[in-house]
Amino acid sequence: MDDLELLDWRERIARLHLSDLDLAGFRAQRDELFRSHPQSPLPVEDRPGFTGLRYHPPNPDAVVEAPLRPASGTESIDTGGPDGVVRYRRVAIAETPWGPLTLWWIEAYGGGLFVPLRDGTCGTEAYGGGRYLTDTVKGTFGRGLTVLPGERVRLDANYLYNPSCAYDDRWACPLAPPENRVDVPIRAGELAYHD
Repeated sequence: MDDLELLDWRERIARLHLSDLDLAGFRAQRDELFRSHPQSPLPVEDRPGFTGLRYHPPNPDAVVEAPLRPASGTESIDTGGPDGVVRYRRVAIAETPWGPLTLWWIEAYGGGLFVPLRDGTCGTEAYGGGRYLTDTVKGTFGRGLTVLPGERVRLDANYLYNPSCAYDDRWACPLAPPENRVDVPIRAGELAYHD
């Protein structure tokens, strides 16, 4: 039944991302899922006393539009877990105020867009391995990254979130490759789970 619970988790995450909730409502619903869902990435022993994830305050400067330029090539990233080595294809590079960020397409059945990043807050304020702006395989549509007409994207770093491995060592996650590491601190989105 774990597989059906995981399916339910992903469906709820997708519905949350596609909802019309504002940022505060989105965060409250996400916290409730983390507290109560059997497939929550939180350790089971942390859930009874869980009062919510830690976030930067909403930051209007963290919402940007960025032009895209073509990109090519593939990269293999070892997840360190049962998923093994996952192949990604470069879709485009977003020229953001923080620096260039590669948009990746997961080269697997069904595929999906994936944008991990590691910024100047990672390792101090945010999870050291980086955060995700979107991972459509996991249902995170339409909040962190929105495709716009004219080869542009809208990025909202208020929706940056930690990968599952940031909460519990039982998870293995692909982290931001070197080309998605920026020195600028992006003070938006989710903070580190542990102080």
